Formats: sequence, C-alpha cells, structure tokens
Amino acid sequence: MEFFDIHAHIFPPQVAEKVIAQLEGYYGFKWEGSGVYEDLIASMDEAGVRRCTIFSCATKPEQVVPVNNYLASLQEQYPERIVCFGTMHPEFHDPAGEIARLKSMGLRGLKIHPDFQRFRIDDPKMFRIYEAAGETLPMLFHIGDPYQDYSAPKRLGKVLDLMPHLKVIAAHLGGYRAWEEGKKHLVGRKGVYLDTSSSIGYLSAESAREIILNHGCENILWGSDYPARRHSRAIEDLKSLQLSPEQEEMIFYKNAEKLLFSMAR
Repeated sequence: MEFFDIHAHIFPPQVAEKVIAQLEGYYGFKWEGSGVYEDLIASMDEAGVRRCTIFSCATKPEQVVPVNNYLASLQEQYPERIVCFGTMHPEFHDPAGEIARLKSMGLRGLKIHPDFQRFRIDDPKMFRIYEAAGETLPMLFHIGDPYQDYSAPKRLGKVLDLMPHLKVIAAHLGGYRAWEEGKKHLVGRKGVYLDTSSSIGYLSAESAREIILNHGCENILWGSDYPARRHSRAIEDLKSLQLSPEQEEMIFYKNAEKLLFSMAR
C-alpha cells in the first residue's frame, strides 16, 4: 500500500516549539510530533509514507510573498517527498498576480485557514481570490472550530452555491467538531473533496465511516495533520474503519495523485 498525506505542517526550527505549545493550548490536546522537517520525514519513514503535502498560512498580507517563497524552496529541495500549497490573505493587494506566480513556482494549491487568518469563508473580500484560483487550483480549507464560526461548514456551502466550479478540499471530514453541520452543507456535494485529518478518533468509527461512504470514497483524501498526529497513528485511524482494500487505496493515495498530478492544470 502506498500513502500520500494531503494535510501536514512544519515550522521553522526556531519557532516550532512555541507554535506547537500555542496550538496545544488552543485545541486542548498534546501534539505528537515536533513540527520540524527532520521529524516529519522520520514520521513518514516510520509509516512508509511516500509523499506529504505541507502548507503554512499568512496571518498578515505582507507575509504572503515570503511564505510562498519559503514553501516553493522547500518543494524544490525535496521534490520526491514534499508537495506544497501556497497561502493567500484577503487583504493582499494582487491575489491574481500572486496566484499566477505561485503556480509558476510549482505550488499545487492554496491552504486557507479562516480561524487563524481571521476572516469568514464567505466574506466578499475572498471572492476575488476564489475567482483567481478558479477550477484549476485546489483550495484546502480548514473547516470547523469549537470557539468561532469563521470556518463554519455552512459558509463554504454558501461560496460553493455561487461558485460550484471551484476545486475544494474541506479538511477534517467537512468540519472539525462541526460534523453534523458538515453533513448538512458539504457531505455529498459534487466537486468537493473531504480530508480525514483530525477527525477519525474524535468521531465514532460508525460516524466517520458513514460520512466517508455517503460522500464517496473517490472524494476522500487521507491526511495526518502532522504534527498533531504521527503518520503511523493516522494510518491506523483509517484502517480502523474496515473499508475495503480498493476503498483504502483510493483514500490513502490514488485520489491525491489524481487531484494533484493527473488533472490538467
């Protein structure tokens, strides 16, 4: 079995410990990895994971260009192991130009984290970014938060009602701690992928399996959410659902390969 992780994070070594402490405080649980590149690769190798998608978010518009440059340099350094998604901010002055630039650098998508970037998914300021991404650049949205509704599943649903052509990945099986709302607004919606990061294990196995099968295994992407979870544990999470070998193959790597490397860009 091959494994292609669609959802992971790393941080510069000088800030990784501080960032993880903040994230542990926010989400209320102990993270399993150290969040630096060397530990990411160790986690991947322990589990036999071939390739991993990583991203970082700009919390200020002036961070967009340097963060995208950093991600492009990582992907260039480690092309066999790392795929990177770029970042964007609603206040950035030229989203279309920067999205064209990040495509030219080989970045494979956009990561959008409304809760940490402090905007609502359906904020009108975001629509010029969605228009620039269009139907060729996948956008992975953090969905769901127990403390605020910037990333509420219903907000992504409103965007997709207006722009159904977008290529969207809704993280955390359609809504971290908001799975019932995700079922209503995202599960079963055509053209939307769900990833499995930070969801199986927080849901009952029955509920996670129900979401996956109702959405269709061809539209599910496996994600570890490293460093929140090490890859071996994230693999065990999905295997605990007792899907068929064919369904597991789609989720563990085939769907990600098709989305990021086989479709015309």
